[in-house]
Amino acid sequence: MIDFPIAKINLGLNIVGRRSDGYHDLETVFYPVPICDVLEATPMDEAFPSAACCDIKVTNAAIDCADEDNLVVKAYNLLRTGHSLPRLHVHLFKRIPMQAGMGGGSSDCAFMIRMLNREFGLGLTQRQMADMASRLGADCPFFIYGTPAYAEGIGERLSPVALDLSGWWLAVVCPHIPVSTKEAFAHVEVKPTATKCRDIVAQPVETWRGRLTNDFERSVFRLHPEIGGIKQRLYDAGAAYASMTGSGSSVFGLFRGEPRLDFGQVPVHVLKL
Repeated sequence: MIDFPIAKINLGLNIVGRRSDGYHDLETVFYPVPICDVLEATPMDEAFPSAACCDIKVTNAAIDCADEDNLVVKAYNLLRTGHSLPRLHVHLFKRIPMQAGMGGGSSDCAFMIRMLNREFGLGLTQRQMADMASRLGADCPFFIYGTPAYAEGIGERLSPVALDLSGWWLAVVCPHIPVSTKEAFAHVEVKPTATKCRDIVAQPVETWRGRLTNDFERSVFRLHPEIGGIKQRLYDAGAAYASMTGSGSSVFGLFRGEPRLDFGQVPVHVLKL
């Protein structure tokens, strides 16, 4: 069994309220991006000496957590509570930048749910899978559907967005700068928006600059001015629109033609959508 979890970018990200449960209400447009991890599962031999029903090996990146804390294993265990599943070995090859605002971990667990449902004939609908995924992370349901969506609440309330960026070039710059999501939320300004991001993205990309905003940029750029510098360099290189995605630290730019970029040792993904 094999699948290819995708990444996402945020087109606008506005923090519009604080909740009594300690979370924040937000508004954003999730857009799928074909930067993919590789997720492979194989049955365990009956004689394999493992107390766990699902183990995982992660390559091409260092993930410092126990197997049972990995979201992919949590997805397996969640489905196993109500369905008969064989014991599995899982191999996760990471290509989606980590802790970069691109949803890699959420995508991995959502695609695990999708793959198990498909391969073992569990008969779950997309809505049922999305409800299960929401128990593992606020943005996990988006990856069940994998199509552009406007998200509200903590990111779990989704509605379709008729947005197609096919033909645009996307550059994603991934600096080696850890950004604490908790710290980013602690410094963000909570305020309602005059125009919702779903309405802004309905207009031409060339009109988004200065209107389609990520509320995390103010505090993150203040703490890490080099991230703000990357955004400016993308505009200097001809981007029609540039923004940080999520709470960072990755920054992306949308270009009409293939961009020529040089960020030295900083990883850059350039692809045509």
